[in-house]
Amino acid sequence: MERRGLDPYGYFEREGSLGRVQGVFGPVVAAARERIGEAYGQRLHSAYLYGSVPRGTARPGRSDLDLLLALHHEAADEDRDTAEVLARGLDQDFAEIDGVGILLYGKNTLLSEQERDDLGWFLACLCTPLLGADLAEHLPRYRPDSLLARETNGDLAAVLPRWRARLEAASTPAEYRKLSRHFSRHLVRTGFTLVMPRWGGWTSDLAESAEIFGRYYPERAAQMRAAAAVALDPAEDPAVLHAYLDDLGPWLADEYTARHGTKTPR
Repeated sequence: MERRGLDPYGYFEREGSLGRVQGVFGPVVAAARERIGEAYGQRLHSAYLYGSVPRGTARPGRSDLDLLLALHHEAADEDRDTAEVLARGLDQDFAEIDGVGILLYGKNTLLSEQERDDLGWFLACLCTPLLGADLAEHLPRYRPDSLLARETNGDLAAVLPRWRARLEAASTPAEYRKLSRHFSRHLVRTGFTLVMPRWGGWTSDLAESAEIFGRYYPERAAQMRAAAAVALDPAEDPAVLHAYLDDLGPWLADEYTARHGTKTPR
């Protein structure tokens, strides 16, 4: 039977847990917890893991470490500089991970009405508590509905011009690999949330996301499966990125807007 990430009442189950972290990633998670506390001290409200590491699907030497930090105040330049140093240090010290991503937000933003169905949902459903009091206790339960689809990924049309500028500025294979990983992940997740309310569930698995999307848009299934493959094994060929920006991306943005509307401006 297909498991769709929901409890018996149709609400999202929180994905990931510290208990699912593979042993090989235990030392880097422990180091992240310790270093975050030392770096931010009283500025930190809480810290969370998300992505493949707390889901137990990370690949040693290939997967990155993703962190969300909730601060007592809104993030300032000093906080962002601290995050850069922290990320760089973890990446250099642990060969088990390939990069570290740190999201920084003030706790009031994460709990705000405006972010209720975007960052709030993300924290409550996709993030695993690592340090401090869990803000999810102050957030509602969530269902896979059209409102959630709109507020999480209903801004692709606005994102595409920024992607195009980043591609025009890139020139090396390493830069193309980084962009292809980011673009493809975003497109596959947007494709999945496009059909999420009809499918009636949640998955963060990119290959599964592409397959589910393909059930509803068979004419685009091959493109989405290819994008999921690039998300796992980034491409150095800029033609892959141009195809995203010239074809799959604009089509997906138009279809998303037609079905769910446009994300509330921030």
